[in-house]
Amino acid sequence: MKNKKMALTGGEAISYALKQINPDVVAMYPITPQTPIIERYSKYVADGEVDTELIRVESEHSALSATIGAAASGSRAVTATASQGLLYMFEVLSVASGLRLPIVMPVVNRAISSPINIHCDHSDSMSAIDQGWMQVYCQNAQESYEMTLFATKLAEKVNLPIMVCQDGFITSHNLENIEVFNDNKVKKFIEDYKPAYNLLDVDKPISIGPLALTDYYFEIRAQLFEAFSKIKKEFKEISNEFKETFDMKINFLEKYKSNDAEIIFICLSSTAESIKDVIDTYRDNGYKVGLVRPVLFRPFFYEEYAKELENAKTVVVLDRSEGPGSHAPLFKDIVISLTNIEKRPEVFSFVYGLGGREIYQKDICKLLDTLISGKLPKSKYIGLRE
Repeated sequence: MKNKKMALTGGEAISYALKQINPDVVAMYPITPQTPIIERYSKYVADGEVDTELIRVESEHSALSATIGAAASGSRAVTATASQGLLYMFEVLSVASGLRLPIVMPVVNRAISSPINIHCDHSDSMSAIDQGWMQVYCQNAQESYEMTLFATKLAEKVNLPIMVCQDGFITSHNLENIEVFNDNKVKKFIEDYKPAYNLLDVDKPISIGPLALTDYYFEIRAQLFEAFSKIKKEFKEISNEFKETFDMKINFLEKYKSNDAEIIFICLSSTAESIKDVIDTYRDNGYKVGLVRPVLFRPFFYEEYAKELENAKTVVVLDRSEGPGSHAPLFKDIVISLTNIEKRPEVFSFVYGLGGREIYQKDICKLLDTLISGKLPKSKYIGLRE
């Protein structure tokens, strides 16, 4: 029953979690840098390690459409994508959430066109934050593995689809030594899938995707919105169950030396690891710096962030995506969180890493030194060519 160590990339870590889950259906279409997820899972199928039905489709739109059909028919169904593939799915993203289907979809974050770029930023999944999907953002391969298991349980508990996001190439293709759980423990935690409804249940015939006009459409959508208000309770309960089963807890945010911090960084995914190293250095020199990293981004628990940030003097939000004509998405949610705080910290928004542009620890140090000196940075963009 012991856990074991394995050398896996972030993409392979997700595939290994899926192997332990053994979904009924996986619909797949390749796109860089997501392809290793489905390549590895195809090998599991070919080697007879799972009995999943693979559906090889002609496009990402078809991949999600097939997954929706399978899920509506009572199957535990999965697909995966990235970048333009996610955008090609856009027409049916709201179908999956509107039908309340607990689909798990790994998204390997990659910049969107134009111009064409295959490297990491968060512009793909951020474009879908209002489509009724839950979203989690993983820091590394270990968290990607654990969150795939957790997300499956959460999605099936609340009957909503979820995107499990990891940084393209940075996480998806880098090899890490990760700890994987015992197969039997995983099966015990995941349990057998009991769908809320089944299109193929002839004893309880239903219609899927009917026309709803002014008489019922509003009410149906309101039920979807209301479902998001119940996620916090279920998330905490599943987190406790995860702790009991695997002796570790999944939290909707990570705090790193933030309890007494005067300056708090906020960012998603892999960049947090670089920021932690910088925080350690500045802490050694007497500066109270910390990090709050959202893991669950949709839904966003505004009141919880207000509690975490209310005693800070400065909050620095780093977004790996931009909001053309508005503000960057993570920054907007943080500002909303602080609306009702009487003595609000000063909040700064910075955009970095678009199209895979590296952000180095020296960039974070330079930004931090500027803020500590009381000066304002010249630009909201980090690493932009001058």
